[in-house]
Amino acid sequence: MPRILIIDDEKAIRNTLKEILEFESYTVDQAEDGPAGLDLLIQQKYDVVLCDIRMPKMDGLEVLERAQKMGTDAAFIMVSAHGSIDTAVEATKKGAYDFLPKPPDLNRLLVTVRNALDRTKLVSETKTLKKKLSVTKGSEMVGSSAALGAVRKAIEKVAPTDARVLITGPNGAGKEMVARQLHELSSRAQGPLVEVNCAAIPSELIESELFGHEKGSFTSAVKQRIGKFEQADGGTLFLDEIGDMSLSAQAKVLRALQENKITRVGGEKEISVNVRVLAATNKNLLQEIADRNFREDLYHRLSVILIQVPALNDRREDIPELIQKFLNDIAADYGNKPKKVDPAALEYLKGLDWRGNIRELRNVVERLVIMSDDTISADDAKAFAGK
Repeated sequence: MPRILIIDDEKAIRNTLKEILEFESYTVDQAEDGPAGLDLLIQQKYDVVLCDIRMPKMDGLEVLERAQKMGTDAAFIMVSAHGSIDTAVEATKKGAYDFLPKPPDLNRLLVTVRNALDRTKLVSETKTLKKKLSVTKGSEMVGSSAALGAVRKAIEKVAPTDARVLITGPNGAGKEMVARQLHELSSRAQGPLVEVNCAAIPSELIESELFGHEKGSFTSAVKQRIGKFEQADGGTLFLDEIGDMSLSAQAKVLRALQENKITRVGGEKEISVNVRVLAATNKNLLQEIADRNFREDLYHRLSVILIQVPALNDRREDIPELIQKFLNDIAADYGNKPKKVDPAALEYLKGLDWRGNIRELRNVVERLVIMSDDTISADDAKAFAGK
């Protein structure tokens, strides 16, 4: 159901607009001034905002500007009893969808709101499509080896379900690509894919990152924060390097998986979330359990399905295809023709020890593209592969 926010300092106007819009089956919230309206825009996603221009504390044009900086997709309809053509033009330049005089004509108001909702839906669908195309390009799994074929087969079987998946394998092997493929082939593909690198977030901040926090819950919590679980609602949450997560955060993740509810740091309200959780690690979690670094109950919650991503050394036959893909990608990035590779250079590269896996191979190919002539020779490979 479309959600509309009314920001106006006149209570009678707010109540009248709310009554009209609720009669049309819209969900309507109210704010008595600009700061209150911005607070609601932080907490809740709105499709349309009806905003007065002349208000105490903060005028409507400033509210519009701040909302734009926050990245809201809501269509702003500015309303004013003191409007002029210049005001309408200024509001439109700042990103307003339309301008209505106050009190607004009922028919014009409803038509404008319907059109604004269509615009918001179109913007949202366009963003989703662009994101999906971007993710698809980045998640392409290249190779014809039996090892990679087994991974693809597992993805095809598991993706349509809501089963949790634990993806294991060494760093740089492509675990995040498996997660993206699982999301793209699932019924949640139209929803968000939210990625969290647990190893990159300090242990004291991981709970706030995952579950959000309330304003004032700790020293630097100057405003409310929506966590990754809430951001991923209706979609997929990918917990990368989950083996590095603190035990206290593990306990909260376990509760979220058991109850499909979370509580923000410093808050008391339980928030229901509809999230599919995928996790990945380069660690041996069974050993981490034995060393008391990882909760066994969380491991069993996460590992409904296990997918092992092979190291590049275990699928060397895929190296020529990967090199060709990287040559094409790098050429597209640089605006050049893809360079060729001498067969002897390919054989040399296939025989190297790729401890950094696909990530290392990609870096080496880019180095060879920069340092070699039109054709990458075996001598170039020996000189610049860095082995």
